[in-house]
Amino acid sequence: MTQPSPRSPLVPFAFALVFLGGLATSTLADEVATPPVAKQAPHETEIHGETLVDPYYWLRERENPEVISYLEAENAYTEAQTAHTKALQKALYDEMLGRIQETDLSVPVQEDGYYYYTRTEEGKPYAIFCRKKGSLEAEEQVVLDANVLAEGHDYHQLGLYSPSPDHRLLAYSEDTNGSELYTLRIKDLETGELLPDTIPEIGYGFAWSKDGKTVFYGVMDEAKRPHKILRHVLGSDPADDEVVLHEEDERFRVYVDKTRSGDYILAGSGSAITTEIHFLDADTPSADFQVFLPRQQGVEYYLDHHGDHFYVRTNVEAKNFKLMRTPVDAVSPENWAEIISHRPRVKLEWVELFRNHMVVAEREAGLRRMEVRELSSGAERPIEMPETVYAVFSSSNPEFEATSFRFSYMSPITPRSVYEVDLETGAIELLKETPVPGYDRSLYETQRVYARARDGIAVPVILVAKKGLERNGENPTLLYGYGSYGSTLDPYFRSQIFSLLDRGFVFAQAQIRGGGELGAEWHDQGKMMQKRTTFTDFIDVAEYLVEQRITNSDRLVIQGGSAGGLLMGAVVNMRPDLFRAAVAQVPFVDVINTMLDESIPLTVGEFEEWGNPKNEEHFRYMISYSPYDNVTAQEYPNMLVTAGLHDPRVQYWEPAKWTAKLRATKSGDSLLLLKTNMEAGHGGASGRYKALEERAFVYAFMIDSVGIAD
Repeated sequence: MTQPSPRSPLVPFAFALVFLGGLATSTLADEVATPPVAKQAPHETEIHGETLVDPYYWLRERENPEVISYLEAENAYTEAQTAHTKALQKALYDEMLGRIQETDLSVPVQEDGYYYYTRTEEGKPYAIFCRKKGSLEAEEQVVLDANVLAEGHDYHQLGLYSPSPDHRLLAYSEDTNGSELYTLRIKDLETGELLPDTIPEIGYGFAWSKDGKTVFYGVMDEAKRPHKILRHVLGSDPADDEVVLHEEDERFRVYVDKTRSGDYILAGSGSAITTEIHFLDADTPSADFQVFLPRQQGVEYYLDHHGDHFYVRTNVEAKNFKLMRTPVDAVSPENWAEIISHRPRVKLEWVELFRNHMVVAEREAGLRRMEVRELSSGAERPIEMPETVYAVFSSSNPEFEATSFRFSYMSPITPRSVYEVDLETGAIELLKETPVPGYDRSLYETQRVYARARDGIAVPVILVAKKGLERNGENPTLLYGYGSYGSTLDPYFRSQIFSLLDRGFVFAQAQIRGGGELGAEWHDQGKMMQKRTTFTDFIDVAEYLVEQRITNSDRLVIQGGSAGGLLMGAVVNMRPDLFRAAVAQVPFVDVINTMLDESIPLTVGEFEEWGNPKNEEHFRYMISYSPYDNVTAQEYPNMLVTAGLHDPRVQYWEPAKWTAKLRATKSGDSLLLLKTNMEAGHGGASGRYKALEERAFVYAFMIDSVGIAD
């Protein structure tokens, strides 16, 4: 076959942007843009008898005009190098938008006599939140229009959306720059007016008291760690709000929630491996919280409430968790009774309690399964799934007295569908399948295969392709991975991916160790001092795809974001020859510098995931794989790196520094691009249209990298 060029076609008459000490100059150079060159200002760190020299440490200076100029120069270079794909980007955008029913309506959710739902309108980027009182035939009330809230902002993200118990008030929060610092507002739904109770820079947690006159919320410290829960009485000055929980241990993050019964407020604190929960009767919001079980290192537990009992999902002598029950007035462990026992190969993921039933979600062999249990008799009834490869989630189920349970179901070829199961009879009804205009699922197929890792472990891989796939070693393939925090990479439906499949791509999703697909042990085998297993699993999956003649290294593109961006950085250092192109989105790549800086959000709380480099054993292991510290003078695949200027999770300077170091170090002429969203944070652009533009840009890079003419 004809080998695709290792470099994108030249862009005639493009401006070259060279960054030298903060000065951007424009020249014409061989009719192609010249990549920016970041200045070097060595910064030394002494640790464990070594001197680490970081030439690009200065890029952390967010307010420095030279930094902004450098990011803008990289953006201009990226724009120039991808100008020839503009038509492809437009075609991809149009295809992706064409698979969205722009004017649509969610399935209404009943709560205390109100029907809540969202709708979207063609041409509007954000959802409109509505309700009807009494019946679906009643007059619509627009509760909140996110399009109106977003006016005048380049970025807008709605966080909290919580009606008061009497449904007269609405608490909501919004972020207008991607920093994940939200402003809390209270809206009177009868008058449409905002109450004066405006509280800036809150986090995610929130709960109402039963009488709707008191709210509980979380705030961040300087490192953007949720560290305090405060109590606010409506109408009072927020400056006088009382702190009801203050977590001083920087490994822990606080949250506040409410049981489905509505009877208890829960104020929790958790690290990566330890939790502690305080509870309060929602009828007495001015009272003191009580601790349920004082923290014990390595012990996790999670609470819900039913009648006279708390239900406790815990890992005490149960790595994959078990379910216990204890009287509300006798919560010490000697009073706990086992309801669901621990099983080594089955992880108990969550339990949802209703008046007469509970719904149990477990994960076995990488897939979630659910069952309904009758509380009085213990009788069990599984909820059957229609496919062998799927993803299933609890949907909105706000009412404790409900006799039905809603869940969302999808597979790589089945759009998101909302089902309702009758808790008494087990009858299942499909309420809505998300419409995907122009999509024909009969053209595609999905399967789950296993790649053998170098230590003999079978690693699950989800494959999606058009039917009739030929294993000729020539198929362009996108391999996606994450593998951290015990997060599960479920086989979701992604309508955008069909723009790749229709161009001959295979989509492969690697459920590598470090994730939670095969239980707690799967996570443990890819964290801390075993983190490199995550990377070797991914490499072994890639080699499996080549060995099985699904693709070859000249047609293989890889993608990952955040901790998945760490994965990308590690594997391109270890096996750059194995991949044609890599997309690293908001990548966590500067492992040592970040984990040494305890002022950065997430650092201290993640010592139990990655290790603490102040510990020499941890340091030696972490620096052995840190992408930034292991850039070498070798040929790399084509690479697209993205960042968000306001990202609080992975600071923009990590991808910027990594790109600068790669430019100065790597050999060969592969393409290296950095694209920074100057108005957004970790999740990229807000609004469905801008998000599609970003996706189309990334897909155009992938398609162009493997040499497909469109």
